[in-house]
Amino acid sequence: MWFVQPRKNYIPEMLWECIDEPELISWQVRVRDYNTLAANLAFFGFVVIEGLFFYYLLFVVRGFEFDFLTKGFFVLFFLLWPVAMSMTHQTSIIVYRLTDKGYEMFSWKPQIDSVKPVMKWTAIISGIAILIAAFFDPAFLLGMLGPAGFGLMALAMGNSKSYQKLARGEDHFSASWSDVEEVALWRKRRLIGLRFTFHLDNGVTQNGYRTLYCKKGEEDKCVELIRKKVSRVPYVEKKMEVFEGGMAL
Repeated sequence: MWFVQPRKNYIPEMLWECIDEPELISWQVRVRDYNTLAANLAFFGFVVIEGLFFYYLLFVVRGFEFDFLTKGFFVLFFLLWPVAMSMTHQTSIIVYRLTDKGYEMFSWKPQIDSVKPVMKWTAIISGIAILIAAFFDPAFLLGMLGPAGFGLMALAMGNSKSYQKLARGEDHFSASWSDVEEVALWRKRRLIGLRFTFHLDNGVTQNGYRTLYCKKGEEDKCVELIRKKVSRVPYVEKKMEVFEGGMAL
């Protein structure tokens, strides 16, 4: 899930292109490598919609009675939050390796492997709970919409290889220090941005930052090492607009 922290050292397992070059530094982090404000707003919207649905079910349709069934639905209300956060608050494991000639990174999202079973069992357990509740009050059958939705979503995720590949967000990037045009540091997110000029297949040229996330307290050490390799280019400290896929502006 989104809150499970990596315990494994992935650095030796990566298929580094420049494995023959002496390593200056390497590290791995787990971060939310995207616009976190948009994701936080999406989660807030889910909570509001979920709250309105449960309010309608418990107060308007059934009439509020603080009994055993009502307590169970309050528990279900909060249990759905981690499921939603596994979709809106996904994190990436990113592994970096810096050498004298350039740097290389691998990144991926491991959440897809845990989200599917959690959604499936959430649908099964909540569906059984609603069926039991319906014996006491048929109005609870309206609550089957939630478990059914989770069940269909889990089924779609489990059978779609393209979705799994997209959700995993696997990425590999390598670059030479000679191609770096600017170094930027955003201290709040411990984020280093290296500006490059990208030549796309359709002939369009774009400028943007490739991002490097640092461990807490190590951003100055990393940026100092990089600046020694690209001493000719400008250095700035500023906020950057972060996009998914290791890019920023």
